Amino acid sequence: MKAAVVVFPGSNCDRDCKVAIERSTGAHVDMVWHGDSALPQGVDLVVLPGGFSYGDYLRCGAMAALSPVMSDVKAAAERGVAVVGICNGFQILCEAGLLPGALLRNQRLKYVCKSVDLAVVNAQTRFTAGYAGRREVRMTVGNGEGNFFADEATLDRLEGEGQVAFRYLDNPNGSARDIAGVVNARGNVLGLMPHPDRAFEAELGSADGALLFQSALASA
Repeated sequence: MKAAVVVFPGSNCDRDCKVAIERSTGAHVDMVWHGDSALPQGVDLVVLPGGFSYGDYLRCGAMAALSPVMSDVKAAAERGVAVVGICNGFQILCEAGLLPGALLRNQRLKYVCKSVDLAVVNAQTRFTAGYAGRREVRMTVGNGEGNFFADEATLDRLEGEGQVAFRYLDNPNGSARDIAGVVNARGNVLGLMPHPDRAFEAELGSADGALLFQSALASA
């Protein structure tokens, strides 16, 4: 199995993702600079990590969405390769049009960093299948603009078509309908604000994030 973690100027969870994937799955992980024109050949999983790409100037993820490598990330997604965007990576996926909705300033206009409990809304996706019958998991959040927003018609579609993957049990940022993570219609692109890369071993307080990476690569 091969994974790629894209590094943008301002990424700060890229190495966390690399270590989490390696320890959780044993996969080989390449670090890919945002200015590269292509991903490694034969990659099974692409991860856009958390951080503050371009210092969150203009709009979170807006500049990173135009990075050269994103053309190949989009092409990989179109081929069915699994793509995960975590925190800032989720913002980038929305800005790039790979996922619906947008991430706005947190409801109370404060940066939120803490452990959160999540409901596994759809355990049938390629990213959540490893949770099997588990209904709740724990990860952490660390964001100032993690407030998921979409119009009512889009929210109804996401709910009705099983595209909501995770939901907050105690919403920390005001996200519409408590949504913490969504997949695209095809089911191979996931965006989530909580960090599985900060919850992949018991010593971190939770190992629940490891199952997400394992699920993504097991489906390749």
